[in-house]
Amino acid sequence: MRTATMILVIGMIWGIEMGIRQSFAMAPAHAHLNLVGGVLLFVFGLYYKHFPTAGGSALAKWQGWLHITGSILFPLGIALVLAKGEAFIALPIIGSLIVLLAIALFALIVFRTSRA
Repeated sequence: MRTATMILVIGMIWGIEMGIRQSFAMAPAHAHLNLVGGVLLFVFGLYYKHFPTAGGSALAKWQGWLHITGSILFPLGIALVLAKGEAFIALPIIGSLIVLLAIALFALIVFRTSRA
């Protein structure tokens, strides 16, 4: 949850910086950083806090680190594509696939640990 909060602070500062400059070309990367990196990671933390057995599992640790990695790589890749061109398209693709894997692991954890 601390990592999610720090990502949100960084994302908000980035958004304010774009507003000050009145240059919003990086808005898609900023939005993905806040939503995928900050909000989703915080939601995972809330679930793991509510279900401590789930949060303490090795699978949850893998899920968290995968999500953190993907949620940084994904918006960074978007920003590089926007700034430098399609030569960097592999980065947001790889980042999004890592995030998808992390979310799939989270779904597995939820179905294993939540009450119906």
